[in-house]
Amino acid sequence: MAGNGRRVDGGSLNLKEQVVTINRVTKVVKGGKNMSFSALVVVGDPAAKVVGYGTGKAKEVPSAIKKGIESAKKNLRKINTHLGTIYHPVLGRFGSGLVLLKPAPDGTGVIAGGPVRAVIQAVGIPNVLTKSIGSHNPHNVVKATINALEQLRDKAAVADLRGLSQDKV
Repeated sequence: MAGNGRRVDGGSLNLKEQVVTINRVTKVVKGGKNMSFSALVVVGDPAAKVVGYGTGKAKEVPSAIKKGIESAKKNLRKINTHLGTIYHPVLGRFGSGLVLLKPAPDGTGVIAGGPVRAVIQAVGIPNVLTKSIGSHNPHNVVKATINALEQLRDKAAVADLRGLSQDKV
């Protein structure tokens, strides 16, 4: 995995949150069933190209979402983008969830399904093609998408890595 998924402090950012999925979970105990809710939330600042995800569990939906947002704010990462799209095709993986991201020309829009779309819109990439392969579990798909975005490198980082000048890359 590339090392450019730097953590970011979310204090000065204008974060937008989006709930990806809410799951009702039940624990069976001697006295009956204990119902609870689990929420997967993605937060991001499109202007700063920052994204993070988090999960929250609580007895009520709003408090589960609130906990998910707090968790996501502690897990923010800066993403490299290029003129409204991404630099190069990349494959992200988490568990059996695979997400393929490909650059797209202006006017294409975000071609993505549910969890992937939430992450891409939170980052603020207007043109990108995606394909979710393997697991459709929203948790794994969100983590695989962020893994793919972390692998993106800009021209300066690649030139530095190879020891060349930027115009030769």
